[in-house]
Amino acid sequence: MTNLFPSARQESQQRNWTFIVGLIAVIAVVGAIILFTRHSGKTTQQVDPYVSKLQISNAKVSAAENYVGGTVTYLDATITNTGDKTLEAADMNLVFHNTLNEVVQKETMPLHVLVENQMGGYPDLVDMSRSPILPGHSKDVRMTLEHISADWNQVAPDMQLVNLKLR
Repeated sequence: MTNLFPSARQESQQRNWTFIVGLIAVIAVVGAIILFTRHSGKTTQQVDPYVSKLQISNAKVSAAENYVGGTVTYLDATITNTGDKTLEAADMNLVFHNTLNEVVQKETMPLHVLVENQMGGYPDLVDMSRSPILPGHSKDVRMTLEHISADWNQVAPDMQLVNLKLR
């Protein structure tokens, strides 16, 4: 004869089994999250030996107010390619200091080239792949920063070219 009413012991064993399966699933999910976020999102930055053939000059910092009332800071510089390869893309490491020469902010920004606007007025900002820096040529580049530490000493930051794409 079939038992219509399961005993309390059978229900307890079934609950224990459900608890164990649930616990294993939670541990697996937490372990996967830790494994995939352990890298912390930092990418390795490659400093190419060719960087010695790229000269950075005329660094200027300027600021402008954007449409929502915030301040946008521009860092313009001239890059001269004295080597024999074409620079198609690069990032710039920026290190900002305070008046005690302590590091207050680090940024890695992609470079964009300033090109003359065909209709006059302000220059256009284009991706470097559309206007690469040929050997023996110079181009003005711009980095746009949405926020800089209030403790910054207002001096142009230390700059280093990384992640070069050459042809």
